[in-house]
Amino acid sequence: MKKRLFAIWFILLIGIQAVSPAVFAEGKSNLQLAKDAKSAILIERDTGTVLFEKNSREELPPASMTKIMTMLLIMEAIDQGTLRYDEKIRTSEYAASMGGSQIFLEPGEEMTVDELLRGIAIASANDASVALAERIAGSEEAFVEKMNKKAKELGLKNTVFTNTTGLPDEGHYSTAHDMAIIAKELLKYEDITKYTGLYESYLRENTDKKFWLVNTNRLVKFYPGVDGLKTGYTGEAKYCLTATAERDGMRVIAVVFGAPTSKERNAQISKMLDYAFSQFETHPLYERNVALGEAAVSKGDKRKVTAVTSEPVSILKRKGEDTADVKEEITLRDDLKAPLKKGEQIGTLKLIKDGKTILESPLTAKEDVKEANWWILFKKSFGIFTKSGE
Repeated sequence: MKKRLFAIWFILLIGIQAVSPAVFAEGKSNLQLAKDAKSAILIERDTGTVLFEKNSREELPPASMTKIMTMLLIMEAIDQGTLRYDEKIRTSEYAASMGGSQIFLEPGEEMTVDELLRGIAIASANDASVALAERIAGSEEAFVEKMNKKAKELGLKNTVFTNTTGLPDEGHYSTAHDMAIIAKELLKYEDITKYTGLYESYLRENTDKKFWLVNTNRLVKFYPGVDGLKTGYTGEAKYCLTATAERDGMRVIAVVFGAPTSKERNAQISKMLDYAFSQFETHPLYERNVALGEAAVSKGDKRKVTAVTSEPVSILKRKGEDTADVKEEITLRDDLKAPLKKGEQIGTLKLIKDGKTILESPLTAKEDVKEANWWILFKKSFGIFTKSGE
């Protein structure tokens, strides 16, 4: 695939020391974290740098942490405009039949996407998960195909989903590493923490069936900065949690699989977060959806499309380290053809230090570019012809 170098070696005079993930890997095994968990991982969200890990590639049942992927596909649909927060979803008999954690939807009952998403994010509602899955993909089975397709797109090699909820099922598994990557992707959509960060809420207000939601993630209330993401528990999986917290502009993700009790799970996550915030800090460079250039598009109703950051971009460093310069490299594809969808990758942003890439982040299309009709193509061709005669 051909690419066009859009910008080369912009020096970022940011006054910080950027450190590659390999540096942070040194000595991690000596940390006394997550001792009683089957597996765990701690990453910085923007760079994806691993700050600590324990058996992070071991395949284990994720229980309701599965819903992180479910919520990711819901947020993608909202971002793409194919789903709206105020849209009412009608509950099928199948969705209403889900056991385990639920908001007790009845067949034919209608709730908005906003309400169902609160049910999933706060109360881990299986019935709400299936109801939204059916709306987006037509059936839970089709939605699960989307989940596994997304896992492959994210490069996850040790994750397979067989349902949207995390209810026990043979062949349904993930890893601490993979769950952290899914959480990293979900957190691109900043609205999600408005749901996962709520400690309590209500459904069916102003009715005789008012339903109180209390967050299964107690750290949302008791650990400063925690605003998500998802707990999980089954008899096989034991107590699991993928948590995220933000402090002083740095967001981290901590994952624990297989803790013996919910109290121990929360304690282990808290220790991991304490370690991250006491030892590291980030320097934010770009927020999501910041324009970083334009790429030419052939045969489209627009000649160019704006390339925007697909996620927040930061540089991670240990506290108290020396300063140094970091270089920025932007490349945009030169082979783009319409139609082009919003969010499609059209380039790459790299941060480079001492000749080594310390961060690589996709640049995506800010908007759709439709295929041009014959009249638009004629006018473009005529314009080229008249200009060539000047």
